[in-house]
Amino acid sequence: MTIVLLAACQGSATSPDPGGATSPTALPTATSGTDTASSPPSAEVISVVATTTVLADLVANVGGDRVEVSSLVPPGGEVHTFDPTPSDAARIAQADLIAMNGLGLDEWLGDLASEAGAGNVPVVELAEDLDGVDYREAEDDHEAEDDHEGEEEEHGPADPHLWLNVSYAQMYVDRIAETLSEVDPHGATTYHANAVTYRDQLDALESEIQAQFDTVPEENRRIVSFHEAFGYFAEAYGLEIVGTVVEAPGQDPSAGDVAALIEAIRDEDVRAIFSEVQFSDDLVQTIAAETEAEVVSDLYNDSLGDPPVDSYEGLMRWNVEQIVAALQ
Repeated sequence: MTIVLLAACQGSATSPDPGGATSPTALPTATSGTDTASSPPSAEVISVVATTTVLADLVANVGGDRVEVSSLVPPGGEVHTFDPTPSDAARIAQADLIAMNGLGLDEWLGDLASEAGAGNVPVVELAEDLDGVDYREAEDDHEAEDDHEGEEEEHGPADPHLWLNVSYAQMYVDRIAETLSEVDPHGATTYHANAVTYRDQLDALESEIQAQFDTVPEENRRIVSFHEAFGYFAEAYGLEIVGTVVEAPGQDPSAGDVAALIEAIRDEDVRAIFSEVQFSDDLVQTIAAETEAEVVSDLYNDSLGDPPVDSYEGLMRWNVEQIVAALQ
């Protein structure tokens, strides 16, 4: 089943299989491809609420003008520390569909749904149980205590940041098309056509990214990231993450942790330390001063920003450009 109910999504941080923001505003609706099914009248537009702006952009590209999409976490917001407001609760209660990442990243949605009385709103968890994904075991704590019963002893919590691998983002796109078709069967032809067109765009993006990383010397591919968010990205594009500055957002490392990271950066001749725009880079700068590593502190992860980072494709291009430039 693609669609579940919000009430069933509380505590859904899945283990890997072995084989403070203002009220959200609607994002621009993206049209992808040529609609082969007629668009519904405005009264029948599907209201979709996504937990993050990245997910909202993916939904908009698949939904086209048949959907109106908004994000709970606003551009520049931080999903790990997001504090929903009463207006957020009202928004999800009125939605036709909720799109969340799952794997513990945005499981606060379950509590929000309970408060809003929105337990019967259908929800799609885009990262859960994707065929062909080699789920990474997360190093940080995305509410690992809520793993599915009986799985925690065998496998740790899964890293939820799959969308930073374009191939996995395409799997999100397929699931979005399938789910929208279930919610709005009359638009199924449109959704699947849009998904095909958008997947083609992402194929081109993937080729661009691979070509850029082909220019990075092998000896320069060891990096440090702010937290454990770029694991799938690193695996996809041939990087090695030597360590992270923090174990998880909001968890300050001990003096011993910092000393060990500095030693690892020196031993592995790490060229650059990468952080994200929503986090302070004070500690990153301190570590860099001890190691002579370059600091790149303007990467994007789960939140879009101003142009050119106002779309998923723009986010990926921006990140790749910054990373490749630092590793030359």
